[in-house]
Amino acid sequence: MSGVAKKMQAFAEQSSWIRKMFEEGARMKAEFGADKVFDFSIGNPDVPPPAKFYTVLRDLAASEQPGVHGYMPNAGYPFVREALARRLGAEQGVRLDANDILMTCGAAGGLNVIFKTLLDPGDEVIILSPFFVEYHFYIDNHGGVAKIVPTDREFNLDLAAIASALTEKTKVVLINSPNNPTGQIYSAASLGELGQMLDAAGKRFGTSIYLVADEPYRNIVFDGHEVPPLMPATTNVIIASSYSKELSLPGERIGYLVVHPDMVDKAAVVGAMTLANRILGFVNAPALMQRAVAQLQDVSADNSIYARRLEVFCRVLDEAGMTYVRPKGAFYLFPQTPIDDVDFCRLLAEQKILAVPGRGFGLPGYIRLAFCVDEKVIAGSAEGFKKAMALAGK
Repeated sequence: MSGVAKKMQAFAEQSSWIRKMFEEGARMKAEFGADKVFDFSIGNPDVPPPAKFYTVLRDLAASEQPGVHGYMPNAGYPFVREALARRLGAEQGVRLDANDILMTCGAAGGLNVIFKTLLDPGDEVIILSPFFVEYHFYIDNHGGVAKIVPTDREFNLDLAAIASALTEKTKVVLINSPNNPTGQIYSAASLGELGQMLDAAGKRFGTSIYLVADEPYRNIVFDGHEVPPLMPATTNVIIASSYSKELSLPGERIGYLVVHPDMVDKAAVVGAMTLANRILGFVNAPALMQRAVAQLQDVSADNSIYARRLEVFCRVLDEAGMTYVRPKGAFYLFPQTPIDDVDFCRLLAEQKILAVPGRGFGLPGYIRLAFCVDEKVIAGSAEGFKKAMALAGK
């Protein structure tokens, strides 16, 4: 009999279509050769970090200054938070200082810190489908209840649906823009309406409803689109982000939280988040990476590479006759499937193409395709997509 908790056994079964397809890809590459398999299953950025990163890292690694690898305040080095506050304040159109910033172990660590801080058992977190699958687990970690609300047909905010889902138990509305898996960017107008709605609902219920944004893809945008600032929408804003995509450093687990400087209970929220950073076991964000990113506020990875890949992939899908909403950001396509999404993924796998069923993101009838892969992989999959569509009767 397994000693693993029943909840974890259930999570393992439902958890990750992404991981399942990634593991299937590894098996197929071993059997057929990596150059024969077209793996779009996992969002692992392959664009190199900016050249300045390597210069900064070498300089920091050479330092023998006493204490540079020791503990620092749980919120992170003050000088690092000050550097982020200057950039993020300009981005958000507000005046931030170091006390509005908390350094975290990636955006995922940051979201867990937020939920540990805000949620009492049974509190509800509204998430919008399609969504990043692990949101469910982060919310459950801290006794919360995920409440799924659909977006519209083009994956924009459905404000009426969100309004109808708000209750006295609602504590957080979690958004992700640019979105994984759709690449949609929520408009400034819709965010403003959402903020007003949450403020009004908070007054009605005698509570605070927080608008939490997961924004690791903020700087990966296409076709001249921009991600609007969130802080004009409401003062009850917390942003979680990371350098995983911005600097192509996902394995370094360096991220941050930003709170609105005019949040009514800001001191209490920031204090509790700082405590949560410690008691969840993160203690502090990695010291070396904190010092590195402080010097990298003016650079990013070359995201034009993703823009070129998007064009290649859209041609592949157009020629295969697939229907999709063109993404405005991130590095995913989320096309509709002509048959059941799991069955269509099986047809694609027969063509050595790995995709993730949309039901893994809370929306059956679609597949997610990550285009953080070489253009040759995308172009080489063209015939396979055509054959899969033909086998599906399209």
